[in-house]
Amino acid sequence: MSEESIRDGPQSAMERTLLEEYLQSKGYRFKDLCKLPEEEARALMIEACRYASLKLAQVESTAHIQENIRWPL
Repeated sequence: MSEESIRDGPQSAMERTLLEEYLQSKGYRFKDLCKLPEEEARALMIEACRYASLKLAQVESTAHIQENIRWPL
């Protein structure tokens, strides 16, 4: 885990991983964005942020549901 990930916490590390996952699914990496036209790079990052946000919400929702499950003894 990088020093930045430790400082920013696990959610930030997960968010970055999800952003990278989305970009890779489109054939890009973070470093490739600076080579793209500004509008294209911006559109990709907006899409990547939406993807990461939805995935994080899904993880949080699943964790919340699991906390509230009461298994019969």
